[in-house]
Amino acid sequence: MRDDGPAYEVEVSLDIVKRGLLVSPVLIGICGAIWGWHGAVSSAYAVALVLINFALSAGLIAWTSKISIGMLMGATLFGYLIRLGLIMLAVLAVRHRHWISLPALGATIIVTHLGLLAWELKFVALSLARPGLKTSRL
Repeated sequence: MRDDGPAYEVEVSLDIVKRGLLVSPVLIGICGAIWGWHGAVSSAYAVALVLINFALSAGLIAWTSKISIGMLMGATLFGYLIRLGLIMLAVLAVRHRHWISLPALGATIIVTHLGLLAWELKFVALSLARPGLKTSRL
């Protein structure tokens, strides 16, 4: 069994990425004010990681749902673990660089993930009749 319907997760994920691009200057500015130049650069790197993570998630789900529901479930579970591993590798790759601020990087990764997901809840239609984004958006 497979899902040949529209890929709502891509629509939601692109909406999350748009919102992330809107708030990224604020996050980068706050981290720059607290941790200086290193904090601003670290925050920009973290925002990029988070937005790429959301895009990869949607792409993986959209791709595997066209194959089978079992593949979708496996990709969702193991894709999550793999994406967490990629974020960990991206952090480990830069942790000793002179331009990195680990507190800014970590705070931005956590706040951006949770903040964007919480913000998006306001715009998602939680209905099986019309999944995806609400049609009447404020």
